[in-house]
Amino acid sequence: MGEKISAVVLAAGAGRRMNSEIPKQYMPVANKPLVVYSLEIFDRSAVDEIVLVVAAGDEQFCQKEIVDKYNIGKVTSIVAGGAERYDSVYAGLKAVTGDYVLIHDCARAFVTNDVIDNAILNVKRHKACVIAVPSKDTVKIADENGYVANTPKRDQVWSVQTPQCFEYALIKEAYDKMQELNLENITDDAMVVEQVMGRKVKLVMGDYNNVKVTTPEDIGLALNILKSQGRI
Repeated sequence: MGEKISAVVLAAGAGRRMNSEIPKQYMPVANKPLVVYSLEIFDRSAVDEIVLVVAAGDEQFCQKEIVDKYNIGKVTSIVAGGAERYDSVYAGLKAVTGDYVLIHDCARAFVTNDVIDNAILNVKRHKACVIAVPSKDTVKIADENGYVANTPKRDQVWSVQTPQCFEYALIKEAYDKMQELNLENITDDAMVVEQVMGRKVKLVMGDYNNVKVTTPEDIGLALNILKSQGRI
C-alpha cells in the first residue's frame, strides 16, 4: 500500500486587504468562490485527502455551498481555524491522516497539478520542502531606519509560495513543540521546521503564476491567469 498524501487547504483568513464585506476566500471570481479553484485542483491531483480549514462558524456553510455544491470529493473534514495562520495550520494538522502533508493557502488559486506532483516527489525525497520561485528583482534588506543594510545576491533570493510540504510526523512534532515555546513572528510553516526542529527545508521550483490574491487589483490578474489555464 502506497504512502498517503494529505492536503491542508487554508481558508480561514479575514482578507482585510481586499476591502470587501465578503471574506476573500468566498469572493466570486468568474462565478465561483475563490476557494473552489484551489480545492478543484487538489481534488484532481494525486492527493488522497483534503482537510479544509475555515473560520469558526463557517463549517456548515462550506460543506453545503462549497464542498457539496462543487463536488469536491476528497474533502474528508472541515475544521475551524484560529486567530493566526499557524493556529489554523495546527488545527488542520490534527485532522489529517496522511504520511505526508501539503499545506496550501487557498488564495493561491492558480496552483497546478504539475506543481503539486513536483511537491509530492520532493517531499518524499527531502521530508521538508517549499514551492518557490527565484526572485526576478534585486532585493534590499533594510535597517531599522529604512536605509539599505545589505543587498543579497539575487540568485540566492527566492519568493516562497504554497504548498509547503512535509513528512507528517516532522511537521506535527514541530507544531506541537511550537505551542510549548510560544514563538512569535512565524510567517510560514518552513520557519517552524527550521527554528523548532533545526531542519533544512528544500526549495522546489514553483510557477510564477502561482500568485496570491490579496488586493482588489489582483482580481483582474486572477481572471487572466484562469483564462490562460483554460479554467474559465
